[in-house]
Amino acid sequence: MTYLVDTDYVADYLKGYQAATSLLHTMLSQGISISIITFAEAYEGIYYGHNREQHEQGFRQFVSTIPVLSITRSVARRFAHIRGDLRAKGLLIPDADLYIAATAIHHNLTLLTRNIKDYQRIQHLKIYK
Repeated sequence: MTYLVDTDYVADYLKGYQAATSLLHTMLSQGISISIITFAEAYEGIYYGHNREQHEQGFRQFVSTIPVLSITRSVARRFAHIRGDLRAKGLLIPDADLYIAATAIHHNLTLLTRNIKDYQRIQHLKIYK
C-alpha cells in the first residue's frame, strides 16, 4: 500500500466526480486503503445523503477491493502523541482527522486529501500534492 484516501475523495468518488474517480483508479495499482474512520464517515454520508442505494452499493464495491485499516493500540498511541503536540501549540483539529493522520503515519502511507489546511499541521504526515 502507498496511499490512505481521506473521506473527501471517497465522497467525490461515490458522487461520480471525474477527477476523483480517475485519480483513485490510477492509484489502485500503487495500493490504496482507507481508515475505519473514513469508512464510518462515508456511511454517515450515505445514510443521510441522496441516492442512498446507489452510493451504498458503490461504496460496498469500492471497499471490497481495498483494505480498511482499523484503529489499533499503536494507532491510538500515535493519535495521542499527535493530539498532545497540537494541543500544546493551540492547533487542534477534529479527532476524526487526527485518527486518519495517525493511521497514515503508523502505516507509512501518504494521505490523499484536499484538507491540506488542517493536515499540514501534523509532523511526519506525508500528503499527496
